[in-house]
Amino acid sequence: MKILVSNDDGVTAPGIRALSEALSAVAEVLTVAPDRNCSGASNSLTLTNPLRINKLDNGYISVNGTPTDCVHLAIRELYEGEPDMVVSGINAGANMGDDTLYSGTVAAAMEGRFLGLPAVAVSLVGRELTHYDSAAAYAVKIIMGLKKHPIASDQILNINVPDLPLDEIKGIRVTRLGARHKAEGMVRARDPHGREVFWLGPPGIELDVGEDTDFYAVSQGYVSITPLTVDLTAYRQLSQLQHWIEKL
Repeated sequence: MKILVSNDDGVTAPGIRALSEALSAVAEVLTVAPDRNCSGASNSLTLTNPLRINKLDNGYISVNGTPTDCVHLAIRELYEGEPDMVVSGINAGANMGDDTLYSGTVAAAMEGRFLGLPAVAVSLVGRELTHYDSAAAYAVKIIMGLKKHPIASDQILNINVPDLPLDEIKGIRVTRLGARHKAEGMVRARDPHGREVFWLGPPGIELDVGEDTDFYAVSQGYVSITPLTVDLTAYRQLSQLQHWIEKL
């Protein structure tokens, strides 16, 4: 089994090292990731600058691009043939609810699926973020399960693991995405030269935390698995939209 590992926190992040090392026990792993932190990059591609690669001493490959760039480049140019799966993570922080739309971690997995491969995104949820080994262990368990029970070709799995010792995690729950309140305002500041600058404010607090959501599962000590579809079409709206469009 050949697995491509990527992330959005950068090639030197502790999460990608924990994930790559754990998966190396069960598969042949190639690790290709951005040369810097690209959190929030979503599905962006680098279109106006050339991409350059650098092979590190540990065998990982860094790319001066986005998570999506890394997966696209690795599959199209760095592999002989193709990997069997793309695994993205382990992200330093949650990718739940609305966060998935901005997440470079989820986007890296999505790019793998766009290119026809099974794909999984893995994130560690908590404040201290010390138990990457727990997230890696569950990632391996779920990925081995996917060999026997593959998911649909238009979906990826989004996995969020609570930052707990392995023996304190209660199990796995299949969930839907929750939702947050709208984000707080921008933070206004000044740089050392006195020029006005702005920082993104904190994300909104959780709004939809029903018992079937990813937010709830992780808060209760469970690993959350949410199947995400590539197709963003709002199918329930199609007939209603068609009805009033015909009256224009």
